[in-house]
Amino acid sequence: MTKFDELYQDLIRQIMTDGIAEVNQRTRHETKAIMGAHFSMDIEKDGFPLLTLRKTRSTFFVAEQIWFLTGARKPEVFLRQFTKVWDDFTNPGDVVTVAYGYRWRKHFGRDQIKLLIDLLRKDPSSRHGVVVTWDPSSDGLGGATKKNVPCPYTFTVGIVGGRLHLHNIVRSNDVMLGTPADVAGFVLLQMILAQELGVRPGIYSHSISNAHIYDIHYEAAQELLRRTNDHKKIELVLPKNSFKRAEKQDAKLVLEIVALLEKDYKPLEPLKGLKIVL
Repeated sequence: MTKFDELYQDLIRQIMTDGIAEVNQRTRHETKAIMGAHFSMDIEKDGFPLLTLRKTRSTFFVAEQIWFLTGARKPEVFLRQFTKVWDDFTNPGDVVTVAYGYRWRKHFGRDQIKLLIDLLRKDPSSRHGVVVTWDPSSDGLGGATKKNVPCPYTFTVGIVGGRLHLHNIVRSNDVMLGTPADVAGFVLLQMILAQELGVRPGIYSHSISNAHIYDIHYEAAQELLRRTNDHKKIELVLPKNSFKRAEKQDAKLVLEIVALLEKDYKPLEPLKGLKIVL
């Protein structure tokens, strides 16, 4: 199996074996959860983390990540032509209040992504490459009621040994549906930033405060634990100027990256009936 398949299967096994089963008050669903889950992988050595234990729709996370880089918060801007997954989280004005890219690029009065790139160009040894999505003035803690609050709420980026490393910190992860898309999306971001800075991608680290599986996914989780796939690692060489093309809302970039990812992608059958718990 690929490195990510192994890491992902290990996480599911740990939750199903050692997770604490409790009913969530908001969703009224039981989950099995573990606290403080973590894994890392070397993108150069281990390849791109596109899950092969079940078919994963790469168009979604590629388009989503490029939408984030545009700084938009309305799905009608670029995203909806590829996926409608964020439509469940819009307000009556068709705005995703907590859209990650908007938070990164506009919400706090400065463009964190531009400043990150400028910082690491000027000082590649800097340890100040922190991008924050969580707004402490309104998110969580019983604050303003919203359809969603950020799950990946901050990430750090640093260059060590001539390679760009990214540590993604996630407060809550639906492991069956959220984790594969989040990992693939943020590794794509890591590779785009590395390309823009003229360095190689390095270690991707994923830390989850609450890693859980919903009761309606228990059977699917057990099915994934029974699966194995002799799949070679997935390589991705990005199209040139991916960062600038993303900023310009270049729809062709999505299609090009998806084609490169899926050229040798041979996943196992999809799992039927996997539904998002809102």
